[in-house]
Amino acid sequence: MKTKHVQYQTQGTCSRLIDVTADENNIIQQVFFLGGCNGNLQGISQLVRGQHIDDVIKRLDGTRCGTKGTSCPDQLCRALEQLKHAPLEP
Repeated sequence: MKTKHVQYQTQGTCSRLIDVTADENNIIQQVFFLGGCNGNLQGISQLVRGQHIDDVIKRLDGTRCGTKGTSCPDQLCRALEQLKHAPLEP
């Protein structure tokens, strides 16, 4: 199985980096957040594993954290948009 991978530097959130991998069919294989609310982000990572990138984007895009214009789930969508266009690795 071929995979694709990105490390996305977040903007406007407590987490600083999202490391995400998907397979050749755009099914999310793993997600790791660096920084942020550890328990919540572990939960999000577990919930999106096995889901199609587009389904996750539809559900989480635009989620806000308090008065911020973004959130960790919203930043995950930005990372997933990049991942959709990333080259496959052997």
